[in-house]
Amino acid sequence: MTSLDKARLLALLVPAALLAGALGSQYLGGLHPCEMCYWQRWPHYAAVALAIGSFALRGSADRGRSLVWLAGLAIFVSGAIGVYHAGVEMGVFEGVSACTASISGGSSADMLANIMANPLIRCDAVQWSFLGISMAGWNAVWSISSALVILWLSLRRPRPANA
Repeated sequence: MTSLDKARLLALLVPAALLAGALGSQYLGGLHPCEMCYWQRWPHYAAVALAIGSFALRGSADRGRSLVWLAGLAIFVSGAIGVYHAGVEMGVFEGVSACTASISGGSSADMLANIMANPLIRCDAVQWSFLGISMAGWNAVWSISSALVILWLSLRRPRPANA
């Protein structure tokens, strides 16, 4: 397995695993994501799509390397958002003041009932942590470190066979 193949596989498995953990904690663990939690997921979705594309382009001139780079960059972006989110949770950064609710037309009473039915999830409140690190912090650690490994592996040139 070449370095590029390893990078390609990591670019698929890391965001898929992190998304599985986030979605599992939401739908099986009952943790409700805040707005910034959703922000961290979007680059992972993009990374999965880019990594799948890199598998499809293995026979091309650059062997899908550029899609692996883009996937690594997307994973890094998710980690950077995780750093910001963890900083908001620790009070280092000021958080966003956006509050979202699914509002779909109707009367004022319907809109109010819809807002009241949705939980208000604050971005500066830690819902779960392990070893003192929140989910946003773990996303930052895993995403940034994995992105750096993916980019390093994808830049390595194969060794000559007789070296």
